[in-house]
Amino acid sequence: MRLIRLLANLGYGSQKDVRAMIRDGRVTDADGKELAVDTRAKAEDVRLDGEALDPGPGMVLMLNKPDGYTCSTADPGRIVYELLPERFMHRNPVLAPVGRLDRDTTGLLLMTDDGALLHRITSPKNHVPKTYECTLARPLKGNEADIFASGDLLLRSETTVLKPAVLEVLDPQRCRLTIVEGRYHQVKRMFAATGNHVETLHRSSLGGVTLGDLAPGKWRLLSPEDVAAIGV
Repeated sequence: MRLIRLLANLGYGSQKDVRAMIRDGRVTDADGKELAVDTRAKAEDVRLDGEALDPGPGMVLMLNKPDGYTCSTADPGRIVYELLPERFMHRNPVLAPVGRLDRDTTGLLLMTDDGALLHRITSPKNHVPKTYECTLARPLKGNEADIFASGDLLLRSETTVLKPAVLEVLDPQRCRLTIVEGRYHQVKRMFAATGNHVETLHRSSLGGVTLGDLAPGKWRLLSPEDVAAIGV
Protein backbone atom coordinates (compact mmCIF):
# COMPACT_ATOMS: atom_id res chain seq x y z
CA MET A 1 0.00 0.00 0.00
CA ARG A 2 1.23 3.54 -0.72
CA LEU A 3 2.73 5.12 2.36
CA ILE A 4 0.37 8.10 2.41
CA ARG A 5 -2.72 5.91 2.24
CA LEU A 6 -1.31 3.47 4.81
CA LEU A 7 -0.77 6.14 7.45
CA ALA A 8 -4.08 7.87 6.70
CA ASN A 9 -5.99 4.59 6.97
CA LEU A 10 -4.35 3.92 10.35
CA GLY A 11 -5.73 7.23 11.58
CA TYR A 12 -2.50 9.20 11.83
CA GLY A 13 -3.97 12.11 9.90
CA SER A 14 -5.45 13.19 6.60
CA GLN A 15 -3.49 12.49 3.45
CA LYS A 16 -2.39 16.14 3.54
CA ASP A 17 -1.20 15.72 7.15
CA VAL A 18 0.63 12.52 6.30
CA ARG A 19 2.31 14.07 3.27
CA ALA A 20 3.69 16.79 5.56
CA MET A 21 4.98 14.16 8.02
CA ILE A 22 6.83 12.40 5.23
CA ARG A 23 8.19 15.65 3.84
CA ASP A 24 9.49 16.57 7.32
CA GLY A 25 11.42 13.30 7.53
CA ARG A 26 9.35 11.88 10.38
CA VAL A 27 8.51 8.65 8.53
CA THR A 28 11.28 6.07 8.19
CA ASP A 29 11.90 2.38 7.80
CA ALA A 30 12.99 0.17 10.70
CA ASP A 31 16.62 1.18 10.13
CA GLY A 32 15.87 4.90 10.32
CA LYS A 33 16.05 5.63 6.59
CA GLU A 34 13.61 8.33 5.53
CA LEU A 35 10.86 7.11 3.21
CA ALA A 36 9.57 8.89 0.13
CA VAL A 37 5.98 9.87 -0.56
CA ASP A 38 5.56 7.26 -3.29
CA THR A 39 6.95 4.39 -1.18
CA ARG A 40 4.84 1.23 -0.93
CA ALA A 41 5.11 -0.40 2.51
CA LYS A 42 3.54 -2.56 5.18
CA ALA A 43 2.68 -1.16 8.61
CA GLU A 44 5.19 -3.39 10.39
CA ASP A 45 8.06 -2.01 8.28
CA VAL A 46 7.37 1.70 8.96
CA ARG A 47 8.28 3.98 11.86
CA LEU A 48 6.80 7.38 12.73
CA ASP A 49 9.06 9.55 14.88
CA GLY A 50 11.04 6.39 15.55
CA GLU A 51 8.04 4.49 16.90
CA ALA A 52 6.42 1.42 15.37
CA LEU A 53 3.04 1.96 13.75
CA ASP A 54 -0.19 0.46 15.03
CA PRO A 55 -1.02 -2.91 13.44
CA GLY A 56 -2.61 -2.80 10.02
CA PRO A 57 -6.09 -4.15 9.21
CA GLY A 58 -7.00 -7.11 11.39
CA MET A 59 -6.14 -5.38 14.66
CA VAL A 60 -7.95 -6.68 17.75
CA LEU A 61 -7.77 -5.07 21.17
CA MET A 62 -9.27 -5.74 24.58
CA LEU A 63 -10.52 -2.91 26.77
CA ASN A 64 -11.53 -3.14 30.41
CA LYS A 65 -14.55 -0.87 30.08
CA PRO A 66 -15.35 1.25 33.14
CA ASP A 67 -18.82 2.26 34.27
CA GLY A 68 -20.34 5.28 32.51
CA TYR A 69 -18.97 4.79 28.99
CA THR A 70 -21.03 3.86 25.93
CA CYS A 71 -19.93 1.70 22.99
CA SER A 72 -20.62 4.41 20.44
CA THR A 73 -18.93 6.99 18.24
CA ALA A 74 -21.77 9.48 18.65
CA ASP A 75 -23.11 9.94 22.17
CA PRO A 76 -23.60 13.07 24.29
CA GLY A 77 -21.84 11.35 27.19
CA ARG A 78 -18.53 9.57 27.53
CA ILE A 79 -17.63 6.99 24.87
CA VAL A 80 -15.17 4.09 24.95
CA TYR A 81 -13.07 5.70 22.20
CA GLU A 82 -12.00 8.36 24.70
CA LEU A 83 -10.03 5.62 26.49
CA LEU A 84 -8.02 4.81 23.33
CA PRO A 85 -5.54 6.79 21.24
CA GLU A 86 -7.50 9.42 19.32
CA ARG A 87 -6.28 8.08 15.97
CA PHE A 88 -8.04 4.74 16.59
CA MET A 89 -11.37 6.44 15.99
CA HIS A 90 -10.27 7.43 12.49
CA ARG A 91 -9.00 4.06 11.23
CA ASN A 92 -10.25 2.72 7.91
CA PRO A 93 -11.63 0.04 8.12
CA VAL A 94 -13.39 1.31 11.22
CA LEU A 95 -12.44 -0.02 14.66
CA ALA A 96 -15.74 -1.28 16.09
CA PRO A 97 -16.90 -2.86 19.36
CA VAL A 98 -17.51 -6.61 19.16
CA GLY A 99 -21.02 -6.54 20.57
CA ARG A 100 -21.91 -3.86 23.07
CA LEU A 101 -21.83 -3.41 26.81
CA ASP A 102 -24.43 -1.13 28.38
CA ARG A 103 -23.27 2.19 29.80
CA ASP A 104 -23.43 0.78 33.34
CA THR A 105 -21.89 -2.61 32.48
CA THR A 106 -18.14 -2.94 33.01
CA GLY A 107 -15.45 -5.33 31.92
CA LEU A 108 -14.16 -7.09 28.84
CA LEU A 109 -14.89 -5.37 25.54
CA LEU A 110 -13.21 -6.48 22.33
CA MET A 111 -12.76 -4.05 19.44
CA THR A 112 -11.58 -4.85 15.93
CA ASP A 113 -11.49 -3.60 12.35
CA ASP A 114 -11.87 -7.19 11.09
CA GLY A 115 -15.52 -7.39 10.08
CA ALA A 116 -15.41 -11.14 9.43
CA LEU A 117 -13.99 -11.84 12.88
CA LEU A 118 -16.56 -9.54 14.49
CA HIS A 119 -19.34 -11.45 12.75
CA ARG A 120 -17.99 -14.84 13.82
CA ILE A 121 -17.78 -13.79 17.47
CA THR A 122 -21.24 -12.24 17.61
CA SER A 123 -23.04 -14.80 15.43
CA PRO A 124 -25.54 -16.77 17.57
CA LYS A 125 -24.68 -19.99 15.74
CA ASN A 126 -21.11 -19.97 17.10
CA HIS A 127 -22.21 -20.04 20.75
CA VAL A 128 -19.20 -18.08 22.06
CA PRO A 129 -19.47 -18.17 25.89
CA LYS A 130 -19.55 -14.89 27.77
CA THR A 131 -19.14 -14.82 31.55
CA TYR A 132 -20.54 -12.08 33.78
CA GLU A 133 -20.11 -11.31 37.46
CA CYS A 134 -23.47 -10.10 38.83
CA THR A 135 -24.50 -8.28 42.01
CA LEU A 136 -28.23 -8.57 42.69
CA ALA A 137 -30.70 -6.39 44.55
CA ARG A 138 -32.15 -9.33 46.45
CA PRO A 139 -30.86 -12.72 47.60
CA LEU A 140 -31.11 -15.59 45.16
CA LYS A 141 -34.06 -17.89 45.72
CA GLY A 142 -32.10 -21.07 45.01
CA ASN A 143 -33.83 -22.24 41.85
CA GLU A 144 -32.23 -19.81 39.39
CA ALA A 145 -29.47 -22.21 38.29
CA ASP A 146 -32.05 -24.82 37.30
CA ILE A 147 -34.20 -22.26 35.49
CA PHE A 148 -31.27 -20.87 33.50
CA ALA A 149 -29.89 -24.33 32.67
CA SER A 150 -33.22 -25.72 31.51
CA GLY A 151 -33.26 -24.24 28.04
CA ASP A 152 -36.93 -23.42 28.63
CA LEU A 153 -36.69 -19.80 29.79
CA LEU A 154 -38.69 -17.44 27.58
CA LEU A 155 -38.04 -13.74 28.07
CA ARG A 156 -40.87 -11.24 27.91
CA SER A 157 -41.76 -10.08 24.37
CA GLU A 158 -39.71 -12.90 22.78
CA THR A 159 -40.88 -16.04 21.00
CA THR A 160 -37.73 -18.17 21.23
CA VAL A 161 -36.50 -19.73 24.46
CA LEU A 162 -32.97 -19.03 25.69
CA LYS A 163 -30.19 -21.51 25.28
CA PRO A 164 -29.03 -23.12 28.54
CA ALA A 165 -26.83 -20.92 30.73
CA VAL A 166 -24.61 -21.79 33.69
CA LEU A 167 -25.04 -20.03 37.05
CA GLU A 168 -22.43 -20.22 39.82
CA VAL A 169 -23.50 -18.78 43.18
CA LEU A 170 -20.77 -16.78 44.92
CA ASP A 171 -22.84 -15.57 47.87
CA PRO A 172 -26.56 -14.85 48.44
CA GLN A 173 -26.52 -11.74 46.24
CA ARG A 174 -23.55 -12.37 43.97
CA CYS A 175 -23.13 -14.89 41.18
CA ARG A 176 -21.31 -15.71 37.98
CA LEU A 177 -23.38 -16.36 34.86
CA THR A 178 -22.13 -17.80 31.56
CA ILE A 179 -24.32 -17.41 28.49
CA VAL A 180 -23.79 -18.32 24.84
CA GLU A 181 -26.11 -15.74 23.29
CA GLY A 182 -26.13 -11.97 23.18
CA ARG A 183 -29.73 -10.86 23.25
CA TYR A 184 -30.69 -7.33 24.19
CA HIS A 185 -30.03 -6.79 27.94
CA GLN A 186 -30.08 -10.56 28.25
CA VAL A 187 -28.54 -11.03 31.70
CA LYS A 188 -30.65 -8.29 33.26
CA ARG A 189 -33.81 -9.68 31.69
CA MET A 190 -32.99 -13.22 32.84
CA PHE A 191 -32.83 -12.14 36.46
CA ALA A 192 -35.89 -9.94 36.02
CA ALA A 193 -37.72 -13.10 34.92
CA THR A 194 -36.91 -14.62 38.32
CA GLY A 195 -38.13 -11.55 40.21
CA ASN A 196 -34.72 -10.03 40.86
CA HIS A 197 -32.79 -6.99 39.66
CA VAL A 198 -29.16 -6.71 38.57
CA GLU A 199 -27.38 -3.94 40.47
CA THR A 200 -23.92 -4.33 38.88
CA LEU A 201 -22.79 -6.33 35.88
CA HIS A 202 -19.19 -7.06 34.88
CA ARG A 203 -18.03 -9.19 31.94
CA SER A 204 -14.92 -11.11 32.92
CA SER A 205 -14.36 -13.37 29.92
CA LEU A 206 -15.34 -14.01 26.32
CA GLY A 207 -14.53 -17.35 24.77
CA GLY A 208 -11.12 -18.29 26.14
CA VAL A 209 -10.02 -14.68 26.68
CA THR A 210 -10.08 -13.14 30.16
CA LEU A 211 -9.29 -9.68 31.49
CA GLY A 212 -6.47 -10.95 33.69
CA ASP A 213 -4.83 -8.03 35.50
CA LEU A 214 -5.89 -5.41 32.95
CA ALA A 215 -6.99 -2.37 34.99
CA PRO A 216 -10.29 -0.54 34.40
CA GLY A 217 -9.97 1.95 31.55
CA LYS A 218 -6.87 0.25 30.14
CA TRP A 219 -6.47 -1.69 26.92
CA ARG A 220 -4.04 -4.00 25.19
CA LEU A 221 -3.63 -5.49 21.74
CA LEU A 222 -4.47 -9.16 21.37
CA SER A 223 -1.89 -11.52 19.93
CA PRO A 224 -2.83 -14.11 17.29
CA GLU A 225 -2.78 -16.66 20.11
CA ASP A 226 -5.26 -14.56 22.10
CA VAL A 227 -7.55 -14.27 19.09
CA ALA A 228 -7.38 -18.03 18.53
CA ALA A 229 -8.38 -18.54 22.18
CA ILE A 230 -11.72 -16.83 21.51
CA GLY A 231 -12.69 -20.04 19.81
CA VAL A 232 -14.21 -18.95 16.50
